[in-house]
Amino acid sequence: MKKSATESDEIDEQNPEKSDSETGASASEGTEADIQVEMDGDPVAKLEAEVERWKDTAARARADLENFRKRMAREKSDSIQYANSSLLQSLIPVIDNFEMGMKAAKEAEGEDSVIFQGMSMVQKQLSDFLEENHVQPIKAVGESFDPNLHEAVKQESSEIVPEGEVIYELRRGYKLRDRLLRAANVVVSTGPPDSNSRGVAEEG
Repeated sequence: MKKSATESDEIDEQNPEKSDSETGASASEGTEADIQVEMDGDPVAKLEAEVERWKDTAARARADLENFRKRMAREKSDSIQYANSSLLQSLIPVIDNFEMGMKAAKEAEGEDSVIFQGMSMVQKQLSDFLEENHVQPIKAVGESFDPNLHEAVKQESSEIVPEGEVIYELRRGYKLRDRLLRAANVVVSTGPPDSNSRGVAEEG
């Protein structure tokens, strides 16, 4: 049997709590949905942020790869340029001994002797060989002492050579391109002798 409008109104009046509850539930569901949308944020913005993140990752990867390529090229170049460094380093003591022999021949036979002339020709060949292989002797005498190139064996006072400069060389040093093969053994000036010490020495 169909209820009349009056009966329905009466039922609603008799159950006001139920009606309010349903209305509140609907409102609550709507609010939660709004909050969820706010929490999720704009999906387009999220995608754009994700794209930017991956772009940054890709840029970093490209930079790392480029640095790796440069390092490999540099290491390859170094390996070619300095491939003979061990051989050249072992040749230096031989050159030292040869130059000592030349000095002895000069003192014993003179510069015009056949022995000295022959040894001079060999020395020229050795010098050309070193130059062709980018080996240069290190400048020492008259230069400011450089711990990267020189090894100070001792120090001496000098009236002529300023303090900190090399007075003379005991053993020649060499470089291969810009790399040190052997430091030069040198004597370094401490400047003029102390006047007080000199006066005491003269009095004694």
